[in-house]
Amino acid sequence: MNICSVVGARPNFVKLAPLARELAQRPQVTHCIIHTGQHYDPALTDAFFRDLEIPAPDHTLGIGSGTATDQTARTMLALEPLWLARRPDWVVVVGDVNATLAATLTAVQCGLRVAHVEAGLRSFDRTMPEETNRRLVDAVADLLLTPSADADANLLREGIDPARIRRVGNIMVDSLLAALPRAAQSPILDTLGLTPGQYAVVTLHRPSNVDDPATLRRLVQTLIQLARRLPVVFPVHPRTRTRMETLDLPDLTRLRCLPPLGYLDFLQLWRQARLVLTDSGGLQEETTVLGIPCLTLRTTTERPITVREGTNQVVGTEPAAILAAAEACLSGPFPLEPRRPELWDGQTARRIADVLLVG
Repeated sequence: MNICSVVGARPNFVKLAPLARELAQRPQVTHCIIHTGQHYDPALTDAFFRDLEIPAPDHTLGIGSGTATDQTARTMLALEPLWLARRPDWVVVVGDVNATLAATLTAVQCGLRVAHVEAGLRSFDRTMPEETNRRLVDAVADLLLTPSADADANLLREGIDPARIRRVGNIMVDSLLAALPRAAQSPILDTLGLTPGQYAVVTLHRPSNVDDPATLRRLVQTLIQLARRLPVVFPVHPRTRTRMETLDLPDLTRLRCLPPLGYLDFLQLWRQARLVLTDSGGLQEETTVLGIPCLTLRTTTERPITVREGTNQVVGTEPAAILAAAEACLSGPFPLEPRRPELWDGQTARRIADVLLVG
């Protein structure tokens, strides 16, 4: 069986790694990896491929940055000749980035079958580009591989044929659990002079948070205020750093701003933190599994299971709400009990491979 997986951005790499390992153990499978290059900074690409032990891509398209329309269009044009030449039995797409949408649309138009890993997630916020991508991919993909029961319910509510839906669990948890022993060897805390359980970690990259100067200023000022309570470590996404440089905040030095970290260093950093503040979907899931208090700096989440069954709170972007929630976490019990929703067991890649081979 010929399977092609398409990735474009950091969250995709984390989801690809365990599936690539699993497919490599299936002698009846030829697995091709296509990296569109949506994330092309070495700190966001090379380090993750190395840390996650992902084989080098068979094809690297070098799409680079641009508007959503521009990225999607150029990715479709680059992928079409690959699909026509390879004619894979399955095109596997992951997550909700522009590369995911482009690969799906082009594959369907070439008459190829598409399997969507992490299908069915919904924030119900149509202002998020990722929400549009998720809905479009799920509407046309042949096989919808979901992480949780709420994702199944979302798809059924949209009229999706149940025969297209398979609940397989959360593949990011596969990567997380597999990487824990190696991450424990990272010297990142010693390098930064940090004490476990006595600092906070922040990530910000969503356009709604970093592209609007007023919102970004408000969030950064809130983080600076929190830094009076405990050290705040902030690995800064390149997109966010560019926006922050225009803010001219004299107290910015209160934050421990770092370049982007590789997967293992970052895992060791946040797993030892007292508190995580983020607008990332993946961190909401990962902190739930390890029992780290997480505050999501958004008004919605496509991962409500992390609130209902996990350690995550959706607190929005208003300073008073963020600081009140942070203080409650810092004054509360620690560490929290790790939570494992159903099928978040490190075996998702095996279940996905089984489904693909049957189909």
